[in-house]
Formats: sequence, C-alpha cells, structure tokens
Amino acid sequence: MLNSLSGRFLILTTVFVMLAEVLIFVPSVARFREDYLLDRLERAQIASLALLADDMIDRDLEEELLLNAGVFNVVLRRDEARQLVLSSPMPGVVSATYDLRDASAPELIRDAMMVLFVPEPQMIRVIGNPLRDAGLLIEVTMETGELRTAMLDYGLRILALSAVISVITASFLFLAVRRLLVKPIKGVVSHMRSYACAPEDARRIIQPSASVRELREAEETLQSLETQLSQALRQKERLAQLGGAVARVSHDLRNILTSAQLFTDRIEMSEDPQVKRMAPKLVNSIARAVSLCETTLAFGKAEEPAPMLTLFNLARLVDDVLDSERLAIGEDDISLSEEIPGQMMVRGDPEQLYRVVSNLVRNARQAIAGSGQPGEIRVAARTNDSAWVIEVADTGPGLPPKAREHLFQPFQGGVRKGGSGLGLAIAAELVRGHGGTLILADSGPTGSRFEVQLPMGSMG
Repeated sequence: MLNSLSGRFLILTTVFVMLAEVLIFVPSVARFREDYLLDRLERAQIASLALLADDMIDRDLEEELLLNAGVFNVVLRRDEARQLVLSSPMPGVVSATYDLRDASAPELIRDAMMVLFVPEPQMIRVIGNPLRDAGLLIEVTMETGELRTAMLDYGLRILALSAVISVITASFLFLAVRRLLVKPIKGVVSHMRSYACAPEDARRIIQPSASVRELREAEETLQSLETQLSQALRQKERLAQLGGAVARVSHDLRNILTSAQLFTDRIEMSEDPQVKRMAPKLVNSIARAVSLCETTLAFGKAEEPAPMLTLFNLARLVDDVLDSERLAIGEDDISLSEEIPGQMMVRGDPEQLYRVVSNLVRNARQAIAGSGQPGEIRVAARTNDSAWVIEVADTGPGLPPKAREHLFQPFQGGVRKGGSGLGLAIAAELVRGHGGTLILADSGPTGSRFEVQLPMGSMG
C-alpha cells in the first residue's frame, strides 16, 4: 500500500495536516497561558474586593481567598498608590515578571515556550489591568507549577484532536483520490494493456472519458498516439503485402524482358538504317528494365547492390537519359536541356546514377505534364572543392507541403496522383550508397530543384 499513489497520498496528507496543527499549536498554547494568567488576575481581584468591603477579615479567610485565587499575594494600584491587599508567605523569590497589559504575540509565545521547557516550578509576578477599571493595575505573585501542568494537559488534548482531524481528513482525501485519480489512472493502464494485445484493432483505442482536465488531456494524447500507431501498423502491413506483390511482378517481368532481350539481338542484325539507329537505344532500355526489376527485387529484400565505382563521362549518361525522356514526352510542350561540361568525368556506378538522374527527370516531366502548362527541365553539373554536384531543375508547379514531409520515404513520398514514391526513395538510397546526398534544394510555384552531391574522395 505504501508504494501506491493513494497510500502515499494518505501518509503525506496526515503528515501535512499534523504539521499545520503543530503550527497552530504554538500560538494556541500561548493564548491558553494568557487566558490562564488573566483568570488568576480576575480571581485575585474578586478576592481583594471581599477585603475592601470588610477590613476586619480574619487571617484564615484571607488565606482561603488567596488559595482559591491560586496566588500568594495581591497588589492593587488605585490613585497612584500601591496597596498590598492580600498576602501570604511565599515559598521562594520572584524569578520573572510578566506584564500582560501591552504584551505582543511574539512575547506571549516566547514566554509560553519558556514555561513548557522549564520543568522546575518558579515564582513569577504577573501584572494586568483590573476588570471594569477598578484601579490602575493589579499585580499577583504565583507559582508556575499548576500553570505548566494545565498547559501540558491542554497541549496534549490539542495534539490528540489534531491527530483525529488528520486521520479523518486523510481518509476522506484518500477515498477522493482513489475515486478521482487512481481509478481513472487504472482505467487508462487497463486500456493500454488491452491495446497492446491487439494494436491493429481500432476498437481498443481509448475513448477519453475523464472529468479531470489533466487526465482527459492525457487520455486525448494517448488516443492520438494509439490512432497514429494503428494507422502506421496497418500501413506497414499493406506495404509488406504490396512489397510481396511487387516482388512477384518484378520477378515475372524480368523473365518477360529477358525473353525480349533475346529478340533485340536479331533486330540489331537488320540492315534498315532507322532500325540500326533505334536498336541500341531499345537494347539499352530493355537492359535497364531488366536491371530495374532486379533492383526492385533487391529493394524488397533490403539488399540494394553496392555501387561498382568507375570513372565515366557524365554528359553521355545524361544524354541517354534525356533521349529516353524525349520519346516519352510525346505531344507535351516540355523542353529538355543540359549544362554539363563535355569532358566532365565522374566517379560512380553509371547504371545506378543513370537511374538516379532518370528518376529525377521523369518526376519533373510528370509534374509539368500534370499541370497542363509548358515547361522546361534542365540538368546541370558542377564541381566544388570536395564533390560533384548534379542539379535537376524544372519549371513545374512545385511540391506540395505534404509531399515534402515524406519525400524520400518509399510509398509515401509520391507527388503525382497514383504515384508510389518509390523512385525518389530508391534514388536517395543509391546516392547514399555512393556516400553522397540527395536533397530538395528549392521548391515553389516557379518549379523545383534537386541536387545530387557525390563526394570526390580519392581519385587514384
């Protein structure tokens, strides 16, 4: 129980209430002492009135009056003259004098604590104002033994009452905490355990019901988290299924393209000039399609082959990409251009970088075609101190904010309707395999610009 929230709350409440009662106890005892002394002054004044009424009171009656008043002598000051009204033998000398007429609260508390912490009885003189203005002052001499006993008895009763109040208050708060906090928290924990057993089941997502604002905020946050997690798990399952389907399609398509590749060998033997000019491009396209199927299968297995690094002419590679894209442009008003030095040599895997540039150019072409407006795609390259930089820029409509959030994530970064987003994900992975980076350098209403940065490293 001590390790539970309600148990600790019960203990802390009891301790804090007792602490508050102790803080109240000190001034209460001081007030009790003041009332006790004022009562002794009042009794002494009443006893002195009997003597003032009859000067012939015998000694035995005088001692009885002093005994009832609880004092040893009584002094009245009337008309600037001090008068010893009642007196009896004192057992000791006066050790302290207390004037209650103008005593402040700190002084009363200090004097009360001195009485409690000094166990030996002492003789004290107490001065106060007479009742009903029956003189200028009244002064008595008394012993502190009975006063201390009365103060201790009062203090013990106050502490006992405080303990009872603390226990009752803590019990009510304990029940309230269990009802208002512990029970809803246990409900949230129960929901979390139920959800953990089957996170794909949307029925297990918590429905906020707490009346306490902070708990309701926690439930709403948990609801949002569970909703996102369930969606992510469902998407993951769909992606896994889609990946399996893509792998099977790629496997069959690779076999079909391999058969087509055999027929292209005979086409290359044709004497027709047009066929001779187009055949190499057809062969290259089919070879790249076969390579794409194989790499798609590898992507599904998370086994993209390592790049085979060689020095190659970047301008020729880009020419091949643009020639293939010109065939796909058809009747669209899209122009292609390049700004690449003719002798620029780049160190990398030509096939993989072809796929990178081809993906970027194809995405740009599809974005411009989807806008229905004419546009231009420009491929440029430059070098800096440590890297080759390839830029693919277009004058299309730019990327929407949602597409930028998951731009390089497979099956999430698709820009055009019906796109899978796999192209940019593969391109980014291929560039990372070269130790480089693929970034979206700029995107807006006037177009987008991607940058491929390939580190030069050692040229030896």
